[in-house]
Amino acid sequence: MKIEVAYALRDKQTLLNLEVAAGTTLAQAVEISGILELYPNIDLCKNKTGIFGKVVKPDTVLRDKDRVEIYRNLIADPKQIRRERAAEGKKMRSGKKI
Repeated sequence: MKIEVAYALRDKQTLLNLEVAAGTTLAQAVEISGILELYPNIDLCKNKTGIFGKVVKPDTVLRDKDRVEIYRNLIADPKQIRRERAAEGKKMRSGKKI
């Protein structure tokens, strides 16, 4: 089976094409890819993983043409950032600066 393993930093993306045996799990594919040697900060116990944007467990069996994605931890909560921006916008519209 042909698959891809992807990992992205803010300024750099790594996409590795692999050929693996049928029945290979996501965790096995990550190990085989060598990406853990390229990025020692990846910890499959802490970093979430997914296939085409959908979070899945490392023991998920892959299918042909799957793209395995390793996600970085978020620096900030996106919902909280949106709330803060919305609050800023309300202050600006009312003409009040607090």
